[in-house]
Amino acid sequence: MMRPPIILLKDGTENKQGKGQIISNINACQVVADSIRTTLGPRGLDKLIVDSKGATTISNDGATILKLLDIVFPAASTMVDIARSQDAEVG
Repeated sequence: MMRPPIILLKDGTENKQGKGQIISNINACQVVADSIRTTLGPRGLDKLIVDSKGATTISNDGATILKLLDIVFPAASTMVDIARSQDAEVG
């Protein structure tokens, strides 16, 4: 007899699957990409970032902006981790 798989989740987490979750993953990654898109290129614009403590940062460096963002969505967080590791390797 085949048993169903056992999935352990932390308290307060949800297990979502299917087409809706795929679309949600894509949207979260697009939001992160759009937040740094205007800083790229010769006409790159500065971003003003205010954190939860009220500290302000003005930067047009994508790595700095990604470091300051508080990302809780797993797919977008993975994308940011990839960008950070690429920046660490290449410089």
